[in-house]
Amino acid sequence: MSLTRNAPPVLDVSEPRPPATPPKRKLWFYRFDTKRTPYLFISPFFLLFAVFGLFPIIFNGIVALRNWRLDDPDLDGWAGFANFERLVHDEDFWNALGNTFGIFILSTVPQLLIALMVANLLNRKLRGTTFWRVGVLLPYVTPVAASTLVFAVFFSRDNGMANWLLSLVGFNDLNQPLDWRAYKWSSWIAIATMVNWKWIGYNALLYLSAMQSIPKDVYEAAAVDGAGPWRQLWRITVPMIQPVLVFTVVLSSIGGLQLFNEPMLFEENPAAATGGSDSQWQTIAQLIYKVGWKDLDLGYAAAMSWALFLIILVVAGINAFITNRLGGGRR
Repeated sequence: MSLTRNAPPVLDVSEPRPPATPPKRKLWFYRFDTKRTPYLFISPFFLLFAVFGLFPIIFNGIVALRNWRLDDPDLDGWAGFANFERLVHDEDFWNALGNTFGIFILSTVPQLLIALMVANLLNRKLRGTTFWRVGVLLPYVTPVAASTLVFAVFFSRDNGMANWLLSLVGFNDLNQPLDWRAYKWSSWIAIATMVNWKWIGYNALLYLSAMQSIPKDVYEAAAVDGAGPWRQLWRITVPMIQPVLVFTVVLSSIGGLQLFNEPMLFEENPAAATGGSDSQWQTIAQLIYKVGWKDLDLGYAAAMSWALFLIILVVAGINAFITNRLGGGRR
């Protein structure tokens, strides 16, 4: 019997072969796929923004510096800042600006406060949680034209339910019903009610989504320390959802100062865009529409648009700063 053993295999200790160089075509495709494809995927947004966003803004700025009337093509020419100087002495512009800020304050402040309260209630353990959360969003998904027309009937002088409800608590006499469209304060309240009804649920769900990310342990520790629900809301919830608060304040500022649909459809003759018999609820957006497409003065309407744009920037920045400070932010 042979005592020899099989010899172990000899390992190849020679240097490993370098990997084969891929063809230039594959290397080019790899570089294109990793470096160029992401930009290709996001390019449609920038193309659409350039066509439908950036170009109209630039073109509108050019029109604001020109005399451009559709009913007098021969008047076309550079006007410089004459259209902006005209704004300073235009009583209609200042009236529309006052109406816009009045409706904006009556709609935005109660809207965000009520939305915060509603979100705080929905954040608790309730029966039928899904039903209530979907229910508060129904006004938002309702077409604005349909809801505004319903509210126009609701605030009608003779058969409106608003006057009937006020008569139940002694604030109105059905023999002398309140004409909601006749006075500045009443028309502001009516339009602000429409805006609040539509946007409270939307903002409430934004606040609710932010509240869901707050750990429950924080509330339990606060309850042990003796903090009630009201104190927990303002001392814990509001500071911890501060970014969402700033977002909703800025968004509401932009939307409130551009208010157009509700005051437009609240009028008995929407095409007139006068904002009532004495322009008592005419907003800047309505005035821009009236000057541009009823009076056919596109240059002056473009100047109003730029003035509104600058006003929105200032107001939104101030509101964001105040909200950030009130929420405990440092920036």
